[in-house]
Amino acid sequence: MSAGKSFWEMDELRLISGAMVILSGATALLVVMPYLLLERVQPPAGLKPYTTEQLAGRQSYIANGCVYCHSQQPRDIKQAPDATRGWGRASVAGDYAYDTPHLLGTMRTGPDLLNIGARQPSKDWQLGHLYQPRAYTPGSIMPPYPYLFEVRQGAAQAGEAVVNLPPSFAKPGEVVIAKPEALALVAYLLSLDRTYPALAPLPAPTTGASAVGKDRP
Repeated sequence: MSAGKSFWEMDELRLISGAMVILSGATALLVVMPYLLLERVQPPAGLKPYTTEQLAGRQSYIANGCVYCHSQQPRDIKQAPDATRGWGRASVAGDYAYDTPHLLGTMRTGPDLLNIGARQPSKDWQLGHLYQPRAYTPGSIMPPYPYLFEVRQGAAQAGEAVVNLPPSFAKPGEVVIAKPEALALVAYLLSLDRTYPALAPLPAPTTGASAVGKDRP
């Protein structure tokens, strides 16, 4: 009886030990090594931190569900023709140095937006497109965001941002004023410009103390 008990105890010990080895290996491969690699990624010289207004616009981008229809990850030409679409080069880790959390997105109901600030740098266009997308892109399925604007009879006041709609969409006697939320969202969209040269990928981290804190060559 005692011999049988000892056998089963040993079998359980082997099972637990094997599971711990597998778990440790998976953690090192999927968590530790990527962390060691990504913590050494430096922001590219052409990438600037977000301003307070741009950060507010980023929150508006999330709150209004833009991330559900737009990605922010142009892909390599071997995976998708994003470069020929004018969406820019394939993104690299450094492009997201100031994005916490990242907004890579998983859907492309609309175009990729990581370089929308370079493709369409007009503030007037961006504001008008938010107010009424079909005024600028016929047949667009993007929803309008009229609550980010104020429609008023008469003239705008000094300092207010007026949306200059195409004549066929502008109503006589009305003026469309962009609210601060719309201005912040547009400021964020215009900041999405990753057209600077991409940094070369970092080498995989090596074992040993010499790998810790090693800078980019």
